[in-house]
Amino acid sequence: MIYKTVESSLITFSQLMLPSHSNFSGKIHGGYLLSLMDQIAFACGSKYSGKYCVTASVDRVDFLTPVEVGELVTLNASVNYVGNTSMVIGIRVESQNVQTGEIRHCNSSYFTMICKEENGEKADAPKLILRSPNEIRRFYKALHRIEEHKKAALQVKDPMDYHSDDLINYLLEHYNVKIQLDSRL
Repeated sequence: MIYKTVESSLITFSQLMLPSHSNFSGKIHGGYLLSLMDQIAFACGSKYSGKYCVTASVDRVDFLTPVEVGELVTLNASVNYVGNTSMVIGIRVESQNVQTGEIRHCNSSYFTMICKEENGEKADAPKLILRSPNEIRRFYKALHRIEEHKKAALQVKDPMDYHSDDLINYLLEHYNVKIQLDSRL
């Protein structure tokens, strides 16, 4: 069995934000930042595993502060957790005003990447050596998120009747909605 350190997975990527990356309000497109995050997750997972990696899922992404045209965006990624064929890659995104030097945390997220063989089959990922309390914390937090996702998936079984008067009345009383049921559906 192969073991590797978190340090062997570290990737840092910086890019100057151009007007072509912006939306109509002059801020950088969230989708563009997500694309950069996916690229660094691939690079981090592939560097660590020595395998081709594909994105299996992206955990919650909250855009904390907007990124401006002309700022330098830096993404830092590391493997936080390793399963059999999957890895959770932690990504932190920061923007820097290159004139003032001010750095802001823009967002953080977790990408689950799957190791693949050349034939497309899943491949085993190297196991993880944890060397610091921070690495142990990140591993544990990833494990906790995985367990929470599994619990949520078990609760997806949906026995609710979406035509029930009780549910419809509840939605009408507590939320700002109109319900106009189409008899053809």
